[in-house]
Amino acid sequence: MTPRIPRIGFVSLGCPKALVDAEHIITRLRAEGYHIGNSYQDADLVVVNTCGFIDAAVAESLEAIGEALAENGKVIVTGCLGAKDNVVLDNYPQVLAVTGPHATQEVMEAVHHHLPLPAQPFAELIPPQGIKLTPRHYAYLKISEGCNHRCRFCIIPALRGKLASRPLGEVMQEAENLVQAGVRELLVISQDTSAYGVDLGYRTGFWGGRPIKTRFRELVAALGSLGVWIRLHYVYPYPHVDEVLPLMAEGRILPYLDIPFQHASPKILKSMRRPAHTENTLARIQRWREICPEITLRSTFIVGYPGETEEDFELLLDFLRQARLDRVGCFTYSNVAGAEANDLPGQIDEELKAERQARLMELQAEISADRLKEKIGRSMTVLVDAVSPEAIIARSAAEAPEVDGVVVIEPDGQTPPQPGDFIQVEIVNSDPHDLYARRLG
Repeated sequence: MTPRIPRIGFVSLGCPKALVDAEHIITRLRAEGYHIGNSYQDADLVVVNTCGFIDAAVAESLEAIGEALAENGKVIVTGCLGAKDNVVLDNYPQVLAVTGPHATQEVMEAVHHHLPLPAQPFAELIPPQGIKLTPRHYAYLKISEGCNHRCRFCIIPALRGKLASRPLGEVMQEAENLVQAGVRELLVISQDTSAYGVDLGYRTGFWGGRPIKTRFRELVAALGSLGVWIRLHYVYPYPHVDEVLPLMAEGRILPYLDIPFQHASPKILKSMRRPAHTENTLARIQRWREICPEITLRSTFIVGYPGETEEDFELLLDFLRQARLDRVGCFTYSNVAGAEANDLPGQIDEELKAERQARLMELQAEISADRLKEKIGRSMTVLVDAVSPEAIIARSAAEAPEVDGVVVIEPDGQTPPQPGDFIQVEIVNSDPHDLYARRLG
């Protein structure tokens, strides 16, 4: 009689970096012959991949662990929350094991201990690109772990360690495998994407038998030769970031930069330990747009940081009016256990934080509406994400999945495209977040 193959349930929370960690663990599980369960009841054991960056994420992760314990009873916890002292065990001492982030080997050891495989399992073949949790046509490509910055509001270095860049050949091999498997868009991510290679002294790596420096610009150029969309996220605005703008202008990578500016008041930026020269930032944005007029700029900001006055907040609003960024996310400051900013004077009232967030997003909605309105009448290539009888949902070079708007295309009687298809459209309308289009050809 063939022994039953153990099933592992999986819950993954947090950012795309955590999602990639989950993909690595699931790939190892499947490679060894474990099956992946579709429900708590279907699983013999559940792995919960947690986030622990801010209080809300900690609460969500603890709730997910509690639910898994209640529904299944056998739980292994991994991810950022596992690196925060004894938070998990203090709340749930009955969990089987706790590890920190990017800990595939430690998770596998815990699984082996608590749910060993039968002596001769039937192991199905795993595709070279591994198991992905994103739709088939796009994937996150994580190029490094950790961060060398010591921003006062952040505990990422404590959770994920110092910058650790992956070997260039390894990154490019994964990218090639993904493209060969049908991925049409690679979203390059890390904690600090533009610092790639700093920790390795920009040593020479090898891809396809040729030497390439382990460096941000060189990696991006190599990725740009694969013939798919390359989108850059979490790009810290070092001076050498300017070197990738010509690649965008030449169409080798998408004209899209996700740069977390965080604020615009020099006083607040200095307190955060972030770059504090707003006038230089505005000049760089202008230069980027001169080099590549099609560039889309996305950023995130924090309001209500300790010591933020109304004058500081107005400086931020004025920066947005001048920068006219295409996409903006805004978070209210939240104390995070272990962050230096918790002890700063001038903590802001929650109601005031929310009011400032609303004012910022109202301004940005106006800016975004104007920026998108400028695209009406233009033709562009879009990547199809989903198709239904009511509409085709797609994205242009200016929209990243999950965080930006979409391009909505009404069905027109033509043969419907498939998710992952590139099609040509003309933009016919817009609102503050999305574009509306008709198919061409």
